[in-house]
Amino acid sequence: MNESPAGLLAMPRVRHPHYLRKVAAVVVVLLVAFWVQGLARNNSLQWRVVGHYLFDAQVLEGLKRTIIITVLSILIAVVLGALLANMRLSSNRVLRGASWLYIWFFRSIPLLVLLIIAYNFSLLYPRLGIGVPFGSEWFSFNTQNTVNPLTAAILAFGLQQAAYTSEVLRAAIQSVPVGQREAASALGMTHTRTLLRIVFPQALRVAVPPIANESINLLKSTSLVAFISVPDLLYSVQEIYSTTFQVMPLLVVASLWYMFIVSLMTIGQYFIEKRLRTAPGASAREPGQVLDRLEEIEAA
Repeated sequence: MNESPAGLLAMPRVRHPHYLRKVAAVVVVLLVAFWVQGLARNNSLQWRVVGHYLFDAQVLEGLKRTIIITVLSILIAVVLGALLANMRLSSNRVLRGASWLYIWFFRSIPLLVLLIIAYNFSLLYPRLGIGVPFGSEWFSFNTQNTVNPLTAAILAFGLQQAAYTSEVLRAAIQSVPVGQREAASALGMTHTRTLLRIVFPQALRVAVPPIANESINLLKSTSLVAFISVPDLLYSVQEIYSTTFQVMPLLVVASLWYMFIVSLMTIGQYFIEKRLRTAPGASAREPGQVLDRLEEIEAA
């Protein structure tokens, strides 16, 4: 006798035991336990030295500079990236071309090379000024006194990261259905209002995970500023172990601080994504839902 589809759906599900999964889980737990035990008993790591230097004043000062470089670079990348993404999506060929040229240039140059160029920017342009082309100069300044190693690092990281962030934002904006923009235009909403109230809130849900990943990579890449003598976290521990010769314990100190900051950024990413998922209109995908949401925004 044939069972109806409804009857088949109503039948209780039979759960088969997954012995291989349980064995794999036990193996993973044992491997992690052996690894942690090996780290704890490894005398070469000198955990007492790690505890001594973990909150050392020089290490904390380097950590502060690492955080400053990361935060300011991310701000530059997000603001400039949003501008470049809109230029890339513009109907104006000049704006599209300028955005493409910027992205191509900064994605082509390795970060370390860009850092060294920014550090030696005064060799390329000793002075910069603003004025009339081929005429009088209104304002000028000496780049050697302005572009110090910390400023060079922030600009190099921020400008290059903006190229990658702009592509993430462009893809996120394009993921929003075109019909929503058309519906907003039919209700009389301006282009700017449509972007701010309709497109960007939905695009952020797509853009936040890759931007957060890029930000974490940026944090770890700040260790490259040691090449231009910026006393960041890695540079600070290098200065200490160059005199104490306790290389591994100091590298563990740096690694622990990097892992701590990355953990905080990961937690922040989780709450931002959760907030965006539960935002009003986050699940409005059907035409009726979209129109209802647009009417609510227009009435607000």
